[in-house]
Amino acid sequence: MFIKICGITSEEDALLAVALGADAIGFVFAPSPRQIAPTKALDIVKRLPSDVITVGVFRDEHPKRVLEIARSARLKGVQLHGNEPLDAVRTVTAEVRFAIKAVVAGTDAARRADEYGTDAILVDNARPGSGQRFDWSLLDELPSGLRVMLSGGLDPDNVREAILTRQPWGIDVSSGVEREPGVKDAVKMRRFITAARDAQAVLGDDLID
Repeated sequence: MFIKICGITSEEDALLAVALGADAIGFVFAPSPRQIAPTKALDIVKRLPSDVITVGVFRDEHPKRVLEIARSARLKGVQLHGNEPLDAVRTVTAEVRFAIKAVVAGTDAARRADEYGTDAILVDNARPGSGQRFDWSLLDELPSGLRVMLSGGLDPDNVREAILTRQPWGIDVSSGVEREPGVKDAVKMRRFITAARDAQAVLGDDLID
């Protein structure tokens, strides 16, 4: 189970998320209450263990700019969370170690998500970061064989159910483990990650590699 804690804005929250067992840390460079400057993200990245996947989140940004920021902040991955065309996605994917394309559940982009060629597909609602849950049955509309990351409205109280019923490859959370936008809650993060790992243990090897 790949666990990504997104919307990180401080070194303290990043280190805590990793200590609790998160696999990836997300930095939002798109306009958002959780937006972070590349220089600050770099300062945080320098202090993280080398095996942590650091991901920059962008929305409808020019591929050249995406890659410039990813390199300057020494990120291992990029998440494209807008309406990026296929050629833009492929340009970025070819230059980064780990690429995620976000799609809105129930849309044509979600039904054609296998065309992007990214390492994972993140499925969210139409308002990223809003904490609103979508109808999880819409995941059935995605092409088979994808590494699917479930996002949108996940929190410590529903993440176990989400994993057991939908069996995603990974999960992504931001507002569901916050005290306020951009500030994580240690207790919520601990509960969230513990619940996710518990569900993973129940499923065993049934999850997609």
